[in-house]
Amino acid sequence: MLIAGFPAGAFQTNCYVIAPAAGEECVIVDPGQDAVDGVDELLREHRLKPVAVLLTHGHIDHVWSVAPVCGARDVPAWIHPDDRHLLSDPAAGWSGPGSQFFGGITLSEPDDVRELSDGATLPLAGLEFTVDHTPGHTRGSVSFRLPDDAIMFAGDLLFAGSIGRTDLPGGDYPTILRSLATKCLTLPDDTVVLPGHGPQTTIGHERATNPYLKEAAPHAGPTRGI
Repeated sequence: MLIAGFPAGAFQTNCYVIAPAAGEECVIVDPGQDAVDGVDELLREHRLKPVAVLLTHGHIDHVWSVAPVCGARDVPAWIHPDDRHLLSDPAAGWSGPGSQFFGGITLSEPDDVRELSDGATLPLAGLEFTVDHTPGHTRGSVSFRLPDDAIMFAGDLLFAGSIGRTDLPGGDYPTILRSLATKCLTLPDDTVVLPGHGPQTTIGHERATNPYLKEAAPHAGPTRGI
C-alpha cells in the first residue's frame, strides 16, 4: 500500500493520498489550505489517478481546497451530513478571535458531494474504507479505517499526546470522550493513527500515555484483536 502526505498551509493540516500502489487509483483525505500544489505533486510523483476525496470533518483547515481538487479531477467529495454546511459556510465552524477572518472567505461545495454514515464501507481505489462517526470535535467528525484496523485516519479526533479541541461550534467534551472510548480504545494496540495534525502514532502508545484516553477508558468496551 502507498500512503503519502504533507502538512498543508498555515494550519499544517495533514493531507493524505492513499493507493494500493504507485501507478494506480487513489483517494485523497483532507485537502486543506493551499493543498492543490502538494496534491498535484504527489499524484505526478506516484502516477496516481484520484477517484474521491474523503473529509474527516468540515473545518476550513481540512476542506479549504476540496472544491478545486475535486473540480480539477472530476471526483466526488465525501463528508458527514452534520458538517456539510461548513463546505460553503466556513465561519459557522469557528468562533471567537479570528472568526471575522473566516467570514471573509468564500468557499463552495464541489459539484458532487456524497454523505457519509456511521459503519459504512466505501470501496474506493481498490481499497475498503470503514467510516466511524466520531463527533465531539464537530458534530459531523468521522474517522476512516482500512481493513483489519491496521490504519486509522483520525482527523482531529486523536493526536499524538492529545485530542481535538471541543470549544468551537459543534464541539463537546463529553461527546469526544465517548467517541474516543467507542471508536479508538476498542482498536488493537498496533493500529497506526494518522492524525489531522502532527506526527503519526499508534493506539497502543496513546492508550498508555495519552491522558485524554485514560479519562475516556472507563467508557470503553472490549478491545478488538487483543
